[in-house]
Amino acid sequence: MVFPIIPLYSQDPENILREKPYLSLTAQALLDAEKLPFSSIKAFVSQNDGSLFFSSVLVKSSSLLADDNVVDLLNNGVSTLFLQDKTYANHLIEEVGVPSERITLLEGSVYTTQFGIKGKFSLDSIIPAEKLQADTLSDALLSAAKTDRADGLYTTLVVDNYERCLGLVYSSKESIKQAIEKQVGVYFSRSRNEIWVKGLTSGNTQKLLSIQFDCDGDALKFVVVQEGRNASFCHLDTESCFGQFKHGLASLERLLQQRKASAPEGSYTKRLFNDPALLDAKIKEEAEELTEAQTKSELSWEAADLLYFSLAKLVANDISLSDVESNLHMKHLKITRRKGDAKPKFVEKKKENANPVSVSGSSNGSSVESLKLGVIDSKNKEDVEKALSRPIQNTSQIMHLVNPIIENVKKNGDKALVEYAAKFDGVKLGNPVIEAPFPEDCFEGLTAELKEALDLSMENVRKFHVAQLQKSTMQVETQPGVLCSRFARPIEKVGLYIPGGTAVLPSTALMLGIPAQVAQCREIVFASPPRKSDGKISPEVAYIAHKVGASKIVLAGGAQAVAAMAYGTETVPKVDKILGPGNQFVTAAKMYVQNDTQALCSIDMPAGPSEVLVVCDEEADVDFVASDLLSQAEHGVDSQVILLGVQLSNKKVGEIQAAVRQQAISLPRVEIVTKCIAHSSIILCDSYDEAFSVSNQYAPEHLILQIKNAANYVKLVDNAGSVFVGAYTPESCGDYSSGTNHTLPTYGYARQYSGVNTSTFQKYITAQSVSPEGLQNIGHAVMSVAKVEGLDGHRNAVKIRMGKLGLLPPDFE
Repeated sequence: MVFPIIPLYSQDPENILREKPYLSLTAQALLDAEKLPFSSIKAFVSQNDGSLFFSSVLVKSSSLLADDNVVDLLNNGVSTLFLQDKTYANHLIEEVGVPSERITLLEGSVYTTQFGIKGKFSLDSIIPAEKLQADTLSDALLSAAKTDRADGLYTTLVVDNYERCLGLVYSSKESIKQAIEKQVGVYFSRSRNEIWVKGLTSGNTQKLLSIQFDCDGDALKFVVVQEGRNASFCHLDTESCFGQFKHGLASLERLLQQRKASAPEGSYTKRLFNDPALLDAKIKEEAEELTEAQTKSELSWEAADLLYFSLAKLVANDISLSDVESNLHMKHLKITRRKGDAKPKFVEKKKENANPVSVSGSSNGSSVESLKLGVIDSKNKEDVEKALSRPIQNTSQIMHLVNPIIENVKKNGDKALVEYAAKFDGVKLGNPVIEAPFPEDCFEGLTAELKEALDLSMENVRKFHVAQLQKSTMQVETQPGVLCSRFARPIEKVGLYIPGGTAVLPSTALMLGIPAQVAQCREIVFASPPRKSDGKISPEVAYIAHKVGASKIVLAGGAQAVAAMAYGTETVPKVDKILGPGNQFVTAAKMYVQNDTQALCSIDMPAGPSEVLVVCDEEADVDFVASDLLSQAEHGVDSQVILLGVQLSNKKVGEIQAAVRQQAISLPRVEIVTKCIAHSSIILCDSYDEAFSVSNQYAPEHLILQIKNAANYVKLVDNAGSVFVGAYTPESCGDYSSGTNHTLPTYGYARQYSGVNTSTFQKYITAQSVSPEGLQNIGHAVMSVAKVEGLDGHRNAVKIRMGKLGLLPPDFE
């Protein structure tokens, strides 16, 4: 419902609004085309589009505006035309093409509008702006407002300038008058029975933008801008009385504004604000990636990235989302449309890319002729920092997609898993779980050669992980008579997630399943997406599940698999810990359940895209180096590949680039490799010490040492998931068959996390045994500390025992 009066501007509207800013609280304006020139009307509407949602023009005669001027106004922010002549209205609709809802026609003594707002303006509610005072607005508002409350208060919804609900309050006649007069948030406090000026004591003030009615006129809406100390509305210091808002565009704008003011010098965010060329390049890069995205998740992910950098440019130039929304509002009002063709340079680019040039040996037509790694000198700290920066992972954005999936699985169990298998995997499942012993058809297609390879790999992994198993109880006598011990116990139920998206990964199944079996976990549950071809599990994964004694295989991937194992369903047992890599949705779901006390489920580690850092010198075999880089690059376009070259000649760098191109041509996943290598780098270092300093700073998932006397340099490694020492130790060996585990910390988490090992599947319990002698030795210390902490029950538990043993003096208190 509209404000009950509409100001009519017939002279100098800008100056009147400047002298009477409270007029903007109506969010309405009617401009008299008989008294104001066309240019003045157009300028006023454009300048006040953000504050005046409903700007209209009063046209008493068809001679006042040319048809082109009418279209121009309606295309540039004017909501409707207030007309008195029906014939003129029909001319504009039928001959000029003005939509009928953009005409507000006088019928009797009432103008009825149907565009933007639905309301009626009687002739006596149209009041010259120069005659309006603050109390005029208050009186008009109160005369139209309704309340059925015994205390006479008006229910008031408070929203911010993005229409996000801040809270529900109450207004009195006096508070409304003060709010209009001061143009700030003023309400009535029922608990204190007094006028409440928002922020008077807390500092969290409000600027009042507009006041509106609901459709029945029995509730008010205050539109405000949160200002002051921390711009929170609630007394609990949250943005609204319903908690914090979702991390959408408005929250991102606020975060970027804070970072613009306070981001540390040299940080990536500060560079974005200080380097317009870098920011423009990122926007173009993300726009291109959005055009190349295919799946729903890719499109939403790339769109979010583009919005992030676009908003960064707005903030860098002091442009707000409100400015953008005003522009969108104006575009929405347009009654004529552009032709809609793209600029020629982009059309031409599209034609060029429509038929990519094939490279000899490439089966999929991808071009790698220009493929090469960027070359950076380690002295250029800014470029090194950029090269080592990981892709931004915005888990909060992903959670908006993950949360509904988790809630659906919690509520509907197996039914939800079947639903998601159909939606995401395109298969119809009768039962989402395969029970052990697994049917013979699960192993169809498994060759003897592959079984032998898997058996060898499993045995090597078993040997290495059995050696890690702590079998004895550790005992330490800390004082005579005080014996402390520590012993390991297996985590009872574990859920192992085996990815199955762009590649089937039986190696992950054995890397997780073998140590779980070695640790003697009582129940092992596998989860892996069903094959899109037939809805079955891959035979390699089934074989390993059988060999490690898994009780079940859950035919599910993504967040739904994690939720099923974390909370349990009719057929999926609830587990105590979930392990295994996955995409961004799997990672977000794992982080969610780890922090949900209802799940009581831990995870192995945070995860990001796979990565490798290779250190090489002049003696390194360029083919070996290239193969190690490419073996990691084929994981995904967001994988990271870094080469640290120690004292490399230009000739050696060129040979490495050529080897990378030549080997990439023959790889089936060449398209993924090409995109990965495009954002990968060679960093030239002056010494081995410098190279290892850079490596420790990066903390890679995989660290490969292709340098002379490589074993001598392992002592310099402080941060890495796993190290591959020497020219004949490719990362592939660790991925499959050497014996070490390939489930490793990524994204720099190697600084504080270990890779999966036997103890990952165990927890450690401590015990202590105290004899009378021991109690005599530590009892007084226990009682002293308990007394300081004010925990008399703790102190008394020792005091009673020592008293009965005769270890306390008679007068001890």
